[in-house]
Amino acid sequence: MIAIIDYDAGNLRSVEKALKFLGQESIVTRDRKEILSADKVILPGVGAFGEAMDHLKKFELDKVIQEAVHRQMPLLGICLGLQLLFEGSDESSGVEGLHILDGQIVKIPDAPGLKIPHIGWNSLHLQNQGRLFEGVPEGTFVYFVHSFYLKAKEENIVKASADYGVTIHASVEQGLVFACQFHPEKSSSMGLRILGNFARAGEV
Repeated sequence: MIAIIDYDAGNLRSVEKALKFLGQESIVTRDRKEILSADKVILPGVGAFGEAMDHLKKFELDKVIQEAVHRQMPLLGICLGLQLLFEGSDESSGVEGLHILDGQIVKIPDAPGLKIPHIGWNSLHLQNQGRLFEGVPEGTFVYFVHSFYLKAKEENIVKASADYGVTIHASVEQGLVFACQFHPEKSSSMGLRILGNFARAGEV
């Protein structure tokens, strides 16, 4: 069972639908017991960093996520969910993130010919042997929707990057914590493979 954390951030049902297509049982919930009794946890989301942190704290889901990580439950952050796992974001000055991973979320700089937000398909450069990318070819295109991007403190946790005027740290892994800035649930067959790889994370 995979728990999809519901904190009023949107994009939950598309993740649930993709998991169902893969034959994975999931539940959309904000109930502590349901989340911590699951096999794995997904933190999806679209929206603003500060508002999202407010919602997590309102439902005390920040504590539940920290507990899940402490219990070494496989956790996947998607899009805004990735950003929330880090220290903070330029989008919401002074708001602390979950700080499960080290790094900052910064604004994509303006550049000629580039539209912000970054919406659409972009190729990935794979690095550091990410478990999410087993069976995924170098240069695979995935779907992004974001105006802010990750600069991870430690390069070795970065498993995929993308170029959009700057180098975007597009996916990270540390222990059983995984995260993608892009939307695997909206990234066709290779996105489904990435989700399937997460569904097998932690299995012997």
